[in-house]
Amino acid sequence: MKLLPLLSLLPRLPGPRLSSALLGATALELAVLTGHLIAYPFGLTPERRPSPRPPAPPASAGADGPGHSGTTPPGATALPVAATAAPPVVLLHGFIDNRSVFVVLRRTLTRHGHRHLEALNYSPLTRDIRTAAELLGRHVEEICERTGHSRVDVVGHSLGGLIARYYVQRLGGDRRVRTLVTLGTPHGGTAVAPGAGVHPIVRQMRGGSSVIEELRAPAPGCRTRFVSFWSEWDQVMVPVRTARVDHPDLDAVNVRVTGIGHLALPVHPTVAAAIREALDAPEAGEHTATAAGSSTGTTSAA
Repeated sequence: MKLLPLLSLLPRLPGPRLSSALLGATALELAVLTGHLIAYPFGLTPERRPSPRPPAPPASAGADGPGHSGTTPPGATALPVAATAAPPVVLLHGFIDNRSVFVVLRRTLTRHGHRHLEALNYSPLTRDIRTAAELLGRHVEEICERTGHSRVDVVGHSLGGLIARYYVQRLGGDRRVRTLVTLGTPHGGTAVAPGAGVHPIVRQMRGGSSVIEELRAPAPGCRTRFVSFWSEWDQVMVPVRTARVDHPDLDAVNVRVTGIGHLALPVHPTVAAAIREALDAPEAGEHTATAAGSSTGTTSAA
């Protein structure tokens, strides 16, 4: 198991009785839902894409002699990025949601030096996880071409995490995705999925679906590292441990969160801080500590 140098343990709420803790988590979920309904309309439109950064021509090429930058040639592409620069972070929302769910996380990441963040909206009419994963792949290629980075990090909430995992594991996206962070994602399929008998993409999130079975298939040599946050009080994930990445071929760390539910995962400040630390962890080849055993470990947020 490769150890991420972050993932400090998230604090457990002071030891109330089980029923009191559940009530607290439910109250927080309702508060988050209310706030999100207010913010939802602001996330319906796609983000404005930044323009590529043009390269500066050599000093000697300036129109006014040495030291003048001159004009940028038409059609210039982005400069190559220094190896130490943080890769772009792609944020992918859950079912019937939009990019507004990541307001808190964006603020946290921006404050700590992540300057290139892009939240992608996919249509609630999308009927197939595979199709959504192909679309994500095209977005990632465009982001890499525009920014000059060869890899990105992805944070996916709920269905967004499953779409990103399918892209990484089944469509060769591990070539592009350095770290995939999932929040309350039904990696093993969930028995609770509202509208499961109506919407095809929701049926694909249930245990035993063809998509879930494809993700159980061998994935030797997958280059992406996974960090999955799962909550004891996530009432959308049944059983709750279905939100863990348990696959023998994947480099995964599972982070158990307590005291909050499904909707609070992408907006809770403590979770946001842990996500930021996960994204700031070094590349696999730069790890300074490893542990023998399975490549899938668990970090408890107790």
